[in-house]
Amino acid sequence: MSERHAHTPRVGVPPENRRQLLVKLCWMLVWMVYLAYPISQLFGHYSPAKTAFGWVMLVVFLGVYVWLILRRQVAGAAHKWDRRQGVALAAMYLVSIATSVVLDGNWLPLFTYTAVATGIVLPQRIAAIGVVAVVATQVGLGLTAIEVDRTGLAGMALGGLLGGFAMTGLQQLVRTMAELREARQAVAALAASDERLRLARDLHDLLGHSLSLITLKTELTARFMDQERYEEARSQVDDIEKVSRQALVDVREAIGGYRRPKLAVELAAARTALNAADIAIDAPLSLADPRPGLGADEEGALGWALREGVTNVVRHSGASECRIRLIEDHAPDGRLGRVLTLEIADNGTGGGKQARHSTPGHGLTGLSERLALADGSLDALPPSGKHGFVLRATVPLRTVETPVQQPAAGTVQE
Repeated sequence: MSERHAHTPRVGVPPENRRQLLVKLCWMLVWMVYLAYPISQLFGHYSPAKTAFGWVMLVVFLGVYVWLILRRQVAGAAHKWDRRQGVALAAMYLVSIATSVVLDGNWLPLFTYTAVATGIVLPQRIAAIGVVAVVATQVGLGLTAIEVDRTGLAGMALGGLLGGFAMTGLQQLVRTMAELREARQAVAALAASDERLRLARDLHDLLGHSLSLITLKTELTARFMDQERYEEARSQVDDIEKVSRQALVDVREAIGGYRRPKLAVELAAARTALNAADIAIDAPLSLADPRPGLGADEEGALGWALREGVTNVVRHSGASECRIRLIEDHAPDGRLGRVLTLEIADNGTGGGKQARHSTPGHGLTGLSERLALADGSLDALPPSGKHGFVLRATVPLRTVETPVQQPAAGTVQE
C-alpha cells in the first residue's frame, strides 16, 4: 500500500496501526456531541442524589457503547454475535429508560444511540425489529413526559429510525465485503491449484512416454551387454541419449509456458494490487478478451510489462489513479503489419523514474530486454506538462490468415 493511504482505515477492515485505530475512534466519538445538552443538565438542575445517579448512568452508558462499537467495528467482529453483546445492548436500553424516568425527558436522546447500537449489534434478521422497538419505547416515554416538545420528539424518533436502519444496512455491506474478500482469496487459491494441476498433467504426459521408453531401452541395453552385442548396445545408448535430451527440451518448454504471464491473469492481479493500495483503476473489462494475432511470446512480454508497470505505480508513484489501455495500430516507421501497445498511465509524482535507472535485469531495463526478445519496444516518460508517468510497451501482431473457401463441387470457376 502506498504511504499516502497507509493510515486510511477501510470499512469492515480491522485497523492495521494505531493511527487507523485513532481515526475510527474519532469518527465514532464525534457523534457524542449530541449528549452535550443532557450532560449540561447535571450541573445544578437536579438534586445531589439525582445528579450522582445521572453521572453513574452516563458513565455506564458511554462505557458500554464504546465497548460495543470497538468490538464490532474496530476489532473486525462485525458479523459475529455473542451473549456479552446482548447483555451490553440490554444495559444501554435499561439505562436509557432509567434516566428518562428518574431524571426527565432531556435524556431521551440516549435512545437514539441505543437504536444505532441495536442496528449494529443484532443479527440481520431481527435488527430492524429491535430498532423499531427501541424507538417505540422512546416515543412512548416522550409522550408521557409533560416537558418534552412533540416536534423535537418526532425528530429524535426519526433520527433513531434512520440511524438504526442505516447501521443495519452498513453491517450487511460489511458482511458482503468480507464475503467478497474471502471469495477473491478462494478464487486465487483455486487458480493456483489449477495451474499446479495443469503443470503436473503436462509433465506426466511429456515424461511418461519418454521415461518408459528409456526404461525399456536400458533393459535392452543390459541384455545386449550380457550377450556381448556391443554395437546394438551402443545404438540403444545413443537412442537413450536422444530421448533424454528431447525430454529435457519438452520439460523446459512446459515450464517456460507455465511461467509465462497471461494478460488476463495479470490484469486481475493488477486490479487487486491497485485496489489494495487505494488507487483508482481505469481499465475496461474488455482488456482481458483474446487478441487475434497476439502470440504467446508477445503476450508474455506484455504481461511482464503490466506487472512491472503496476508495481512501479504502487511502490513509487504516490498516485491516486491508474489508467490501463491496449491500443492496436499500424506499425510505426512505415513498416508493414500491426502492433499492440500496452499503456499504463498514472497521476503521481513521476516516481517511476527511479526504476528507469535501475541496474540491468531489474525494473524498466530488464523489461526492455524482455520486450526486445519479442521484437517489441518500451517507452517510459512523464507526459508533457502534466504530473504522472506513462509506460508504453509495444509488440508486433502476427498476421491472421483467413481460410480460403473452397468452391463447391460441380461449380465452374472462370
